Amino acid sequence: MASQTVDGGFEIRPQTTEQWVKNHASRGFHDPRATRAHPQWQMQYRLRLRLTDAAVVVGSAVVAYVLDATLLFGAPGHPGPLRSIAVPAMVAAVWIAALALRSSYDLRVVGRDHTEYLRIFGATWTSVSVLVLLAWLTTFVEARDVLAQAVALPLGLAGLIGSRYTWRQWVARTRRRGRGCMTPVLVVGHREQAERVIRRLNGSPQQGYVVVGACLPSDETSADGTPSGTPRPWDGLPGDEVGGVPVLGDLSRVGEAAALVRASAVAVSASDSITTDVVRQLGWQLERVGVDLMLTAELADVAPARVSVSPASGISLLHVAAPEFKGPKFRVKQTMDWLLAAVLTLLASPALVGVGLAVALTSKGGLFYLSERVGRNGKIFRMIKFRTMRVGADREVTTLAAGNDAAGPLFKMRTDPRITGVGRILRRYSLDELPQLFNVLSGQMSLVGPRPALPHEVAKYEERMRRRLLVKPGMTGMWQVSGRSDLPWEEAVRLDVYYAENWTPLQDLAILGQTARAVVSGRGAY
Repeated sequence: MASQTVDGGFEIRPQTTEQWVKNHASRGFHDPRATRAHPQWQMQYRLRLRLTDAAVVVGSAVVAYVLDATLLFGAPGHPGPLRSIAVPAMVAAVWIAALALRSSYDLRVVGRDHTEYLRIFGATWTSVSVLVLLAWLTTFVEARDVLAQAVALPLGLAGLIGSRYTWRQWVARTRRRGRGCMTPVLVVGHREQAERVIRRLNGSPQQGYVVVGACLPSDETSADGTPSGTPRPWDGLPGDEVGGVPVLGDLSRVGEAAALVRASAVAVSASDSITTDVVRQLGWQLERVGVDLMLTAELADVAPARVSVSPASGISLLHVAAPEFKGPKFRVKQTMDWLLAAVLTLLASPALVGVGLAVALTSKGGLFYLSERVGRNGKIFRMIKFRTMRVGADREVTTLAAGNDAAGPLFKMRTDPRITGVGRILRRYSLDELPQLFNVLSGQMSLVGPRPALPHEVAKYEERMRRRLLVKPGMTGMWQVSGRSDLPWEEAVRLDVYYAENWTPLQDLAILGQTARAVVSGRGAY
């Protein structure tokens, strides 16, 4: 039960011994994790991962057997075909077990970030270690076995990563189309905080969470736990709402409400009123119904890689690492930019020539359009693009200002009369930006980064907007794969600042992969 504290907060009244024994005896004191309230799609998804992983691992074992049987069979001292089966089968069994022991099927990390891939690497390394250890300590594993596995294991690892990525894309498509693969969440906290969390979670369906209800503190609900002056939602009648979801009662009803709406998790929004005792009591409530407990720290736009938990005197301290704007990570990015840009320039050479001819033959004016942009730390550089507008287009901005379709300091028109026929095609598929590869090779830009800003835009920046200048602008970025010109100005700025403070080389590679799909779709290009 919940009661209001002197300071206006809330607490949960402890159960009597008789109540506690009655509630737990009916459950046989079993491990509550055995009956977690995971949505059916999660269980099916995990089963599919297990089956595809097993297929990949067995496939790599077959490759190892074929290599051993065809290339090495008949060599002096070869024990025969049965012996060729034993080692691949053993490695496959160890590999499958390691994938489970390394928690690569943990639903908290599966499909969410690179942690899933790191655990697959760890399981593969375990298999390699067992193979090498047996080769060193026994005569059961011989050099020919190690040779066969040296080919099969990398192929299997690539297959595991590829299959996990393919399943991720399937889940992402399902969520985008509104066809499921969502985890129902119940939010707990004060009204203002709960509304913030609801807005963030329901506003980002790609993250896989959907808020289905909320529980507010007792001072925001009536004595029986229902919103003041409204019918109880579980009676099937309309009641109070917060952030567009129904309020299901106070803290005493969290477990009941979670079971009612079949929530798989409860997200508790941090506040001064939610003490460690309150969280502990909530955990006990949810334990009885098999629902996960999550605490929302509300760290705005901080990537998980920058957050670590340190225990101290019985409490958990969240350490938020400062953003890095120099050092080894930036040298890795610089090297990766140069190498990839060099390769892409060679591969795109025919396209560069073809587009250049198309521009030259279809409109008067120069082949390229040079524009002053603001680079890292405010340094001005000249960005190069294929010309897509008629000559003198910059001087027409003032007369066309009334038709601006963009917010903030940007100027964008969906049907810009200055764009040539060929230019419209080039813009749709971002072919006009290919010459920016030379900006990357010269060190002025990066392949991935914030949108290159014009000097007059930067002059209007607020302090938080200027943080996007701490890294090099990019040919593509989070703005490019999140809607391009259709993206609201505020959201584009938020994504740029988030990238500047949280980027990683792996994230850059992921954005480059997503860019190809965004360019082909043509969505938001004008």
